[in-house]
Amino acid sequence: MIPLEHGLILAATLFVLGLTGLIIRRNLLFMLISLEIMINAAALAFVVAGSYWQQPDGQVMYILAITLAAAEASIGLALLLQLYRRRQTLNIDTVSEMRG
Repeated sequence: MIPLEHGLILAATLFVLGLTGLIIRRNLLFMLISLEIMINAAALAFVVAGSYWQQPDGQVMYILAITLAAAEASIGLALLLQLYRRRQTLNIDTVSEMRG
């Protein structure tokens, strides 16, 4: 079992990497991947905390987070596919110029 501090530091590092990718990248697909990394980092924090206090709540929250990530990924990829078919690009700057 890894110490609580090490697990939370790893989760925080992954979260910051995902947030950095979300802010820096201009491609919507990479932004979606960065969002998935952030969700998985939060799920890792739940598992580490649940393991430290020997409670099954962390694993339950992990299952919930993975379910959320799967739903978000499937809907996001479907929207990205439709957007790419219409605009032929996934660049956020080009997409933000859409009429609305």
